[in-house]
Amino acid sequence: MFVDEIVIHVQSGRGGDGIVHFRREKYIPRGGPDGGDGGKGGDVILEVLPTLNSLAALRDKKKFHAQDGARGGKQNMTGRSGQNLVIHVPPGTLVWDVEKGELLGDLVASGQRLIVARGGRGGRGNVHFASAVNRVPRIAERGEPGEARHIKLELKVIADIGIVGVPNAGKSTLLAALTGAKPKIAPYPFTTLAPNLGVVRLADHTSLVVADIPGLIEGAHQGLGLGHGFLRHIQRTRVLIHLLDGLSADPLLDFMQINSELALFDPKLVEKPQLIAVNKMDLPQVQERWPDIEKQLLNRFRKQNAQVHAAGKPMPISALMKMNLDELLQQAVDLLRSLPEEEKAATLPVYRPEHPEEFKILRTPQGWQVVGKAIERAAAMTYWENFQSIRRFQRILEALGVDAALRQAGVQEGDSVWIGEHELEWQD
Repeated sequence: MFVDEIVIHVQSGRGGDGIVHFRREKYIPRGGPDGGDGGKGGDVILEVLPTLNSLAALRDKKKFHAQDGARGGKQNMTGRSGQNLVIHVPPGTLVWDVEKGELLGDLVASGQRLIVARGGRGGRGNVHFASAVNRVPRIAERGEPGEARHIKLELKVIADIGIVGVPNAGKSTLLAALTGAKPKIAPYPFTTLAPNLGVVRLADHTSLVVADIPGLIEGAHQGLGLGHGFLRHIQRTRVLIHLLDGLSADPLLDFMQINSELALFDPKLVEKPQLIAVNKMDLPQVQERWPDIEKQLLNRFRKQNAQVHAAGKPMPISALMKMNLDELLQQAVDLLRSLPEEEKAATLPVYRPEHPEEFKILRTPQGWQVVGKAIERAAAMTYWENFQSIRRFQRILEALGVDAALRQAGVQEGDSVWIGEHELEWQD
């Protein structure tokens, strides 16, 4: 099954906890702190696997969780880091953050990687909190929580040549004749429900990827027919073969309709060079109509040269009988080689540096809610059963200005203060 859009939930691994521990060795009755740090949590990574051409492998599993880091050990031993979780995606995958609506990455090259959720760092053991004043620190950090987010994966098929046209024009038959692919072929519209890919191997041992895009109808840019879901696959195609049905009542109208739909979806699509081919020339009635069809198309090119980038004259072909297909393919190859280098990946947003120490104070029916990246992380990494850890967290509240902000907001003795998942009771 072809799947070209899917939403998944990714969760990176939590960092391992640092520990409180002191040396206990013979002849060293009062050994110093030697609690080790926790290991780093695993990342969630997307990686391009060139053999994939669909997101169907992710359809049955929507939640992905990387491994947590291990707890630190005695004798300053750092816990084992969690294993990264690698999710394979096909070339041409756009990655979106669902909540923010931001583009995170455009994965087009084989082996290209994108970290979509970074693992939390390991908590520090008590060896890091020793000082001249406090030689017996009974304080350590819990591991940093991992990142969690919903991401949308959107596939745009990458092909050198794309075959477009109205339903039942013979696109799948042409793909099969050019590449040896075996798409579903039948004499009724919308036989192709998903883009089909085939590979043409040339005499110089190079290869080209050819895509058969599902048939487009009027209103496809608005989601009518099958067009809305598949128009985006044309965006990465470098050369288009615009296949016209020689049996159509008005091939010129079909030609104008398809280009109109392309322009309405994305104005840049009609700037792509097109080779025009009129199919089913093995039929006598189409052969009789050919001079008139050719004349109409050539007149249209002269009038609309700025809008449609037709490369060369219309070519009569028969995909079924493989008539003039070598000439059509050679024109497409020559056109490809005359174009500039591959189009660049989608432009990614520019991310501004965050200020994690910023926070907000919210009044809720349950009490007060403190929202802020740094303070919520500090709360998650605190050992609440340890008095020294609690005192350290109070100093963090003062350093970040949370203490003063709560007082200014009107917090009272005994009020509940929520920081992340932790409920605290306010005391002066």
